[in-house]
Amino acid sequence: MNAPTAPKTAVKAAAKTAARPGQPAAGRKAPAKSARRRSREAALQGLYQWLLTGEDIGAIVALGREQEGYAKLDLKHYDALLAGCVQEAADLDAILARHVDRKTTELSPIEHAILMIGAYELKHCIDIPYKVAINEAVELAKAFGGTDGHKYVNGVLDRAAGDLRPVEVAARR
Repeated sequence: MNAPTAPKTAVKAAAKTAARPGQPAAGRKAPAKSARRRSREAALQGLYQWLLTGEDIGAIVALGREQEGYAKLDLKHYDALLAGCVQEAADLDAILARHVDRKTTELSPIEHAILMIGAYELKHCIDIPYKVAINEAVELAKAFGGTDGHKYVNGVLDRAAGDLRPVEVAARR
């Protein structure tokens, strides 16, 4: 015997209320962003501006402080990411160059900035597990990058993690 099926209208109604990937279910609020995630997003905006304009980092930071939501950032992490990525841009690009398929200057400025943030966290933020650092970069790429940019970011940072955190990576694999 065939099992009874739900009426088509019930199926359509259920499909409308089901969550899409990355979206909260109908009637539910999206989880609040952590202060660290907000810091990464703000640092991404600043790095993007710096990569495009070469503007003084002090002016970019001053502009960032005027943005809505600045008080919700993990300010210490934001400052470390933005200033650290700019100060170490050449070193971070050298790390990334071993794992990208073209010159870092030829990358999309968004993906380039995301990769710099990910590489910086892998190199300096040892309190953040490498998988978390990669995942956070992937989430930035999903939110701000090109269609499949998150896949590229994931692959590059996964390989870079092997260079920057070989013991941690070996222990997890």
